[in-house]
Amino acid sequence: MTAQLNHTIVWCSDKARSAAFLCEMLGLPPARPFHHFLVVDLGNAVSMDFMEHAGPIASQHYAFLVNDAEFDAGFAVIKNRKLTYWADPERNNPGEINRRLGGRGFYFEDPDGHFLELLTPGPENNQ
Repeated sequence: MTAQLNHTIVWCSDKARSAAFLCEMLGLPPARPFHHFLVVDLGNAVSMDFMEHAGPIASQHYAFLVNDAEFDAGFAVIKNRKLTYWADPERNNPGEINRRLGGRGFYFEDPDGHFLELLTPGPENNQ
């Protein structure tokens, strides 16, 4: 068997808020409880397990490969909520999306400042 990512723990200040935000952005069913986590199941058998942490939260980056319809739905949430987004990880191009490798992408923050990315595969980016 080749090693596969199974889950990752996402530290947050409010697991219900953070899990609900991700589910809304990705059009996923509500998170499910598991012990002291709220678990968001992704389409590739990987889960993001939200766990509350007192004190500062170190920002992490999570990128989600989505299809065009999922991208459009997530981007609509960003626009409807009037959230800031960027075309680049350096945050030099606010209010823009990128078109790297023939797909589309943008970056945005979750409620705790984790740096999230939605990207679509393009013809040159068959991930």
